[in-house]
Amino acid sequence: MGAPGREVLKRCVALLREQHKIHACIANGENAAGGFGLTAQTAEEIFASGIDFITGGNHIFDKRDFSAYLETSGRVIRPANYPPSAPGRGAGTFSVDGTTIGVLNVMGRTFMPPVDDPFRSADACLVELRARTPIVVVDVHAEATSEKVALGRYLDGRVSCVFGTHTHVQTSDEQILPGGTAYISDLGMTGPTDGVIGMDAGAVLERFLTGISERFSVQKTGPKQFCGAVVSIDPATGRAHEIKRIFLKGIA
Repeated sequence: MGAPGREVLKRCVALLREQHKIHACIANGENAAGGFGLTAQTAEEIFASGIDFITGGNHIFDKRDFSAYLETSGRVIRPANYPPSAPGRGAGTFSVDGTTIGVLNVMGRTFMPPVDDPFRSADACLVELRARTPIVVVDVHAEATSEKVALGRYLDGRVSCVFGTHTHVQTSDEQILPGGTAYISDLGMTGPTDGVIGMDAGAVLERFLTGISERFSVQKTGPKQFCGAVVSIDPATGRAHEIKRIFLKGIA
């Protein structure tokens, strides 16, 4: 979330990668540039902090000039269930130590902007991804927990991990589903702890109390936090063995 979130990445990612012996790191970056969208500069900053691949969501197109970067980058994707004419791609792969990792991004439809069916879109993308690698990680960017859980169950046994994003609040339902897919409804938010889900509280409260407010801005002061999860995956089968939440609080 904004500059505070990018600062936390710089301070924590390398350390966490070493501590947990992490081979690959994926982040949702749709709020990285001022809390709304991404820019080429902020994407490169995220990669420089130790992130290997970036997924998106409903804010991925907020910075209009980012479309050109989306078209050319092999490491940033947007939800696959946007219309086919939308810039960028909804799935991609990258390699680490000779192992190919597939990444798929879909967006929910409940209380979200209108998009195509995420279930059908996931089916279509998985045909190509599974032909290239047994390891597939899915970011489900959705508001409704029920929709995320349903997608997790639907994809169980066909992907290695399903993690939810969008609500900015980490859930405590991490689990390995019966088919061997790691699942968590929301990874949570990396960024400012104070405010309201990363935004300055004043404008948010004004919106709730009066129905009128200026544009929201990222909370720039106070403590910060790091949220994520570590998943252990068998590279031969793509099945997950373990998922563990990470929530670091009180980062100055």
